[in-house]
Amino acid sequence: MSTDVAAKRPKSVPSQPAEKVDWKKRKTEIKEARKQTKEAKLIKQLDKQKEKTESAERAKHDQSQNTKGRAYTVSVALPGSVLDNAQSTELRTYLAGQIARACVVFCVDEIIVFDEYGEDVKSVEGEFKGVGKKGHACIQLARILQYLECPQYLRKWFFPKHQDLQYAGLLNPLDSPHHMRIDDQSDYREGIVLDRPIKPGKGSLVNCGMRKDVRIDKQLQSGLRVTVKLNKTQNQESKMCKGVVVAPHLPRTEGGVYWGYSVRLASCLSAVFAESPYGEGYDLTIGTSEKGGNMDQAALSPFKHLLVVFGGLQGLEASVDTDQHLEVTDPSVLFDLYLNTCPGQGSRTIRTEEAILVSMAGLRQKITAAFSDVSNGSLKN
Repeated sequence: MSTDVAAKRPKSVPSQPAEKVDWKKRKTEIKEARKQTKEAKLIKQLDKQKEKTESAERAKHDQSQNTKGRAYTVSVALPGSVLDNAQSTELRTYLAGQIARACVVFCVDEIIVFDEYGEDVKSVEGEFKGVGKKGHACIQLARILQYLECPQYLRKWFFPKHQDLQYAGLLNPLDSPHHMRIDDQSDYREGIVLDRPIKPGKGSLVNCGMRKDVRIDKQLQSGLRVTVKLNKTQNQESKMCKGVVVAPHLPRTEGGVYWGYSVRLASCLSAVFAESPYGEGYDLTIGTSEKGGNMDQAALSPFKHLLVVFGGLQGLEASVDTDQHLEVTDPSVLFDLYLNTCPGQGSRTIRTEEAILVSMAGLRQKITAAFSDVSNGSLKN
C-alpha cells in the first residue's frame, strides 16, 4: 500500500535559481521605447502639418491662376475725320488698318470713333458716298475696325460684301489671340450660333472655327456672335465638342488673355464720356495735345477704366469748339490728365495713327507701374 502511494507521488524537481532582472537596463529600454513613440507621433504630426500647408499653397496657387487676369480696361477715342486726310479710298482703308493694329499691339479693349463735326452718327449701317464726306468717315472707320477685329472664320457671316470693305484685302491681319487657326488649342473661342435643329433642352450648336461644332448649354437665337468656354475634357469619339457661353470679358478677367476690342460710335466728343458702357464711367481720362504737360513727368494712379482721347487734324480744341453740349473752350478741363506724349517733336504735326503708337508706348510702362503694388483681383469689372 505504501509502495503504491509512493509510486503515485511525482518526483520532486530541484528548484533552479530565478533569473535576476536588471531593472536599470529595463528602465532604459522603456524610456527608449517611449522616446521612439513620441518621435513617431511628432513625425506624423509634422507630416500632417506639411500636407495641410501644401494643400493650402496649392489652393492659393489655383486661386492665383484663376485671378491672373486683367481687371482694368483701356479705351481709346479718336475722330473719324482722320480718314479724310487720306488721298484715296485705298489709303483710307490702310489708315484704318494702321489704327487697328496700333490698338491691338497695346491691348486696347475699346475704340470709340467720335464725330469731330458734331453730327449725329449712331450706326455703322449706310453706304459710303465718297472721300471727304463729313460723317461718313466715322462709319467707314468703325466698319473696318469691326471687320479686322472679327476672327477670319466668322467674317463671311457678319460682313457681307460692302463698298467700305472693297480694299480690306490690303490690310495686315491683327493676329490677336482670339484669331485662332482650326487646330489651335484654347480654353476660349469666338463663334456664331448656327441655325440647326437640336433637341429641346440640349442648347444650341456653335461654329467656333474648329473641325467640330460646339454644343453650348443655352438655347440662343441663330446668328449671334458668342464667346464659348470649352470643357476641359472632351469626348474624342463624339461628333461635336461641348462648352458653355460666357461673357466676352471673361478671357481677359479670368484667363489673362487679350480678347480684342469693341467699337463704339459717338456723335460728338461729350458723347464719348456720357455714353460709356461702364456703369461708373471712366475713372481716369487722359487727353493728348502738344499743349499738354510733359508725359515723362506724369504718374498714373490705379484705375478700373482708362480712357485716352486723341484729336484730329486740328487737335482736341476743334472738337471742343464744335460740340454744342460743351460750354468750355479749354479741352484740358475735361480730362484728369492733359499730356504731351511726344515732347520736343521734330515735326510740326503728329498724325493720329502715329500719336496712338507714341502715346500708348509711353503709357504702357506707367500703367504697369500703377498696378505693380496692387492686386488686379481687387479691382472688379
